[in-house]
Amino acid sequence: MGVIQRIKKPTTRKGKKVLLSREPKAIEGPKQCIFLQARNPSERARNVLKDIYNLKKPDAAYLSRKNDFVPFEDATLIEKLCYKKEASLFGVSSHSKKRPHNVVLGRTFDYNILDMIELGVDSFKAMSEFHNIKVLTGIKPCLLFNGPAWLLNQDLKRLKNVLTDFFHRDKVETIRLQGLEHVLSFTATDDGTIYLRSYRILLKKSGQRTPRVELEEIGPSIDFKLRRTMLASDDLCIEACKVPKELKPIAKKNRSTDAFGTKLGRIHMGKQDINRLQTRKMKGLRKSAEEKKQMLLKKKLAKKTAKQATASA
Repeated sequence: MGVIQRIKKPTTRKGKKVLLSREPKAIEGPKQCIFLQARNPSERARNVLKDIYNLKKPDAAYLSRKNDFVPFEDATLIEKLCYKKEASLFGVSSHSKKRPHNVVLGRTFDYNILDMIELGVDSFKAMSEFHNIKVLTGIKPCLLFNGPAWLLNQDLKRLKNVLTDFFHRDKVETIRLQGLEHVLSFTATDDGTIYLRSYRILLKKSGQRTPRVELEEIGPSIDFKLRRTMLASDDLCIEACKVPKELKPIAKKNRSTDAFGTKLGRIHMGKQDINRLQTRKMKGLRKSAEEKKQMLLKKKLAKKTAKQATASA
């Protein structure tokens, strides 16, 4: 990887802009992805990559040229292409007698391989085989991860993170109900099988304010089998997920938020004399004439005792 680690000095204004665009940024856009072919890809594996590419568009590039390499043995070509295309995600299709209909999904950090997960395609139904209306290109999908295996298995836990990176797109601040059009469902079982299903959301009339929601399958329909993994260490994963200082929220003193989202504040006050506090005047709380006379007598007695004490001193 001498080409990637070499320090380049720009000689033109355009070259300087290219190098600046490749520098790390505090706020990044949607992650780019490249799809390429490895040694002897099968028709099924290539069609699976094409459908994933159609779901990822326009933040993806599909390279149809065949390359003679094995990702788990030598990933130099992937790192070079990711650097050239400024992509942090990649997908590779391959085929062999030992691992038929193979698909490798992964991501890079600093143009070096971070995670690689190998999946076998057991069954596949292409998007073109579903004869219905599809969703528009570039729509941010809702991601559903079904099954407790996503939390119990460490490999599936990292795969969930990789799939979230693949289909995350732009960060959304607010959600409009009519804008929810596409759902990607990932169901994991204990034996390492992942079922990928794609649905279009239909909002029907329900006679109430909230519409009735129906799901129509639009493809692709893929059954994956988890095979090999090459995962980054915990320290490297923490470094890759590090948030810049300028994006971290500034902690405000004496302010907190409860479980219901209500903002709470704490104020500091000096010691108060409760007897001198002016409360609301009510007729029921007024003192009677006898109580007023007793109050005056107490004040006079207090003054006399004070005078006697000063005279004796």
